[in-house]
This record gives sequence, C-alpha cells and structure tokens, in this order.
Amino acid sequence: MSYLEILQSYNLSIFQWTAICFAVFLLGVSKAGVKGIGIIIVIILAFVFGEKASTGILLPMLIAADILAVIYYNRHTQWRYIKKLLPWMVIGVLIGVWIGNDVSEILFKRIMAVIIIVSVLVMFYTEKRQSTAIPNNKFFSSSAGFLAGFTTMVGNLAGPISNIYFLATRLPKNEFIGTAAWLFFIINVFKLPFHFLVWKTVTTHTLILNSVLVPVVFIGFFLGAYIVKLISNVNYRRFILIVTALGGVVMLFR
Repeated sequence: MSYLEILQSYNLSIFQWTAICFAVFLLGVSKAGVKGIGIIIVIILAFVFGEKASTGILLPMLIAADILAVIYYNRHTQWRYIKKLLPWMVIGVLIGVWIGNDVSEILFKRIMAVIIIVSVLVMFYTEKRQSTAIPNNKFFSSSAGFLAGFTTMVGNLAGPISNIYFLATRLPKNEFIGTAAWLFFIINVFKLPFHFLVWKTVTTHTLILNSVLVPVVFIGFFLGAYIVKLISNVNYRRFILIVTALGGVVMLFR
C-alpha cells in the first residue's frame, strides 16, 4: 500500500482528523510543561481509535515530544529523583504488559476509565489541601513509581501520579518539568518494544499516521513552552480537572 492509501485506510472523517490534531497539539503543550491536560489527549484518541489501539498510536508521538522536552529542559533535570522512581516504573510497566495483553477491549476500557477518575479525584484532593506534607520517603517513591509504570503502560496515564510525586518533592517549576521529561523519555522508549512485539499496537501503518501528526506536536510544544512562562491561573487547572473527570465518566459508561 502507498503512503496515501495507508492514511485513507483509517477512514477518518474531517471531524475525527480535527479532534486528533487538537489532541496531538495538546500533547505538545503538555510536554512543554502545561500539566493537567494529558488525560484529555488519551480520552480523545481512545474515542477515535479505541482504547488499546490508541496507546500504540500515541506512544511514538509521546517519544517525539519527550525528545523536545529533554533538549529544552535538560539543564534543570534532577537525576536523584529519576533513580528513585525508574526501577519501580519498570516493574509497573512489565506487569502492565502482562495484564493489558490478556484482558478484553471492554475491560481495558474500564481499567482506563477507573484510572482516569481515581487520578482526577486524587489531584482534586491534593489541589484542595494545597499541602506539601505528602511523605517523601522510600515507600512513597516506590509506590508512586510502580503505579506510574503500570498506568503509563496500560493507558499512557501516569501524568497525575507523577505530578503528585514531584509536587511532594517541592521541585521548582523548571526542575519539575525537566526531571519528568527525562523520566518519561526513558520509560516510553522502554515501552516501545512491547507495543511492537507483544501488543502489536505499533505498526508500520501507525508510524505513517504518526509522521503526519508529529509536526503538530512540535507546534504545540513551542507554544506550550511560551505558555509555561505565563500560566498561573488556578481556575484554569480546575477547569481541566473537571473536563477530565467528565471524560473519564463518559469513557466508563459509553
């Protein structure tokens, strides 16, 4: 099949293309440091492609955005936090591969929806408390790492969990973004062979689709990097949490 024939084989409507481009644009904005919108991306792509298939379509674009974030924020990376989280994230990913490979599409969708809703509730709770008293010890880091690894494999949904962990460390904004950038670049590259060889959700066809969408990621990233310097509105974050929670409920019952 030719390049164009592969794209046409997805049978996407203009509305679906618009939704996908919007999601991919948000991906770039999110990876630049505008936290809290990652779940919206997952929800949009899951509605267009299906829950499990969307994880493979999203992953290469995540890696492309990670590369930009690593380059842009590299000097702010705090490697000691990556060393704490990474081994546990690897374990979480491996368990996610095993569980996600054996469950039905319906159950996979339910797992993603529950993760979304629980993650949003936890973020609401921490936002309301506005406390930095979350325990920053080995048990907390290992639990956060394992859950982040599992959720990133099952549905690219580790953002809320990693956000909570990095908030607990009291990292400044740029250190927060730079450390998360390297952590997820490493773990997303680690996930890639499992999507190719086990789940078979990354194929030559999905990579061709990615090649069309990656420029939109770049546009979103550079705009997001500019927004990060300006953003401080708490109501914006609450709006994102509300929209995300509604999306999780819709996914659960659709």
